[in-house]
Amino acid sequence: MYRYETHSHTFPVSRCAKVSAQETVRFYKKKGYDGIFITNHFIEGNTVGTEKMSYEQKIEVYFSDYEEALREGKRLEIKVFCGIETTNGGTDFLVYGLGKEWYLRHPEIDNMIMSQRLSFFKEHGALIIQAHPFREAGYIDHIRLYPRHIEGVEVINANRTEFENEMARMYAEKYGLLGFAGSDNHTAGKQRFLAGMQTERPVNSEKEFVEAVRKGQAEIFTLDNEQ
Repeated sequence: MYRYETHSHTFPVSRCAKVSAQETVRFYKKKGYDGIFITNHFIEGNTVGTEKMSYEQKIEVYFSDYEEALREGKRLEIKVFCGIETTNGGTDFLVYGLGKEWYLRHPEIDNMIMSQRLSFFKEHGALIIQAHPFREAGYIDHIRLYPRHIEGVEVINANRTEFENEMARMYAEKYGLLGFAGSDNHTAGKQRFLAGMQTERPVNSEKEFVEAVRKGQAEIFTLDNEQ
């Protein structure tokens, strides 16, 4: 089986991440993964130093870690794919299938409320997964669900509690949404548990990955990262 990390953050683009893009790629190469998605917090979220920049400048900064990871991935022969994690007050969504050039062409998304933004992503073919929908934290005022604007739910997030993941599984089941998994890795090799999606055949692009998930050709896996 070919394993893919679907949810990872790198420093400095994600303020909350602790390791660089290069270190993250090296870790997953060592673990035998076929590929990794870099899904840093998008420009409205916990993104480094973009507050006073133009939209285009924000996008350039945002994708800098992905591009660094891509270079390292080519050197080490591990695939690196791009995604984003967009947020609304702690309610997060993983978006796959749209690249840097697409985001540069669509500055209007910066002024959209979340439901509009998700609909727009979907119209353009993106796969949208609600990440850790039942996460509880002091900075999250309340839980928000968007079942009519997504295709899937992160039913296993390696950094959330079993209760939160079980609630996510129930949510996905009751609404007929795809089940999905990711590590939400901010620390590369220091991440204790790992989760992601695996396929019988390798995928070579974001588009192929999206198609595999939609066709039920990708399945959840979990992994203990022995320290």
